[in-house]
Amino acid sequence: MGDGELEASERQHASALMRVNHTGEVCAQALYQGQALTARGSSARSALERAAEEETDHLAWTERRIEELGGRRSVLNPLFYAGSFAMGAAAGLLGDRWNLGFLAETERQVVAHLDDHLGKLPIEDRKSRAIVEEMRMDEAQHATTALQEGGLPLPLPVRMLMRVASAVMTRTAYWI
Repeated sequence: MGDGELEASERQHASALMRVNHTGEVCAQALYQGQALTARGSSARSALERAAEEETDHLAWTERRIEELGGRRSVLNPLFYAGSFAMGAAAGLLGDRWNLGFLAETERQVVAHLDDHLGKLPIEDRKSRAIVEEMRMDEAQHATTALQEGGLPLPLPVRMLMRVASAVMTRTAYWI
């Protein structure tokens, strides 16, 4: 079954999920730009810049898919960008090992989020599923690279706060 055979409600749902993923990529761009700005060492900065470059592809893929599904991007993206940039810059100020740990934890949470979306996307929506699966592989690699570069595991309260911020973004971007 092709994408043209999706029910209207399935198209709307898939479009909203892809809008969430697009907003997540906007946030990733901002996080990594903020982190790279305040990174101290060239190795950490390079890892962050490479991750940001790959996120640019994800941003384009999700935007194109939203358009194909007849949806729209979140109007709150500029606010999410600003907040994410500030969080990224703050993470960088803590030092490169914490900065890379923040990158690894972000990507670990993104992988879980993408797994959730794979369970929610209509089976027939092969295009969206392929995009999400490719993004998932890239995000997992970013986490691995950050840890290999010396990233430290973040304390539980920080990880929980990151989950809460992510939940606010995903629930809001689904609708707005």
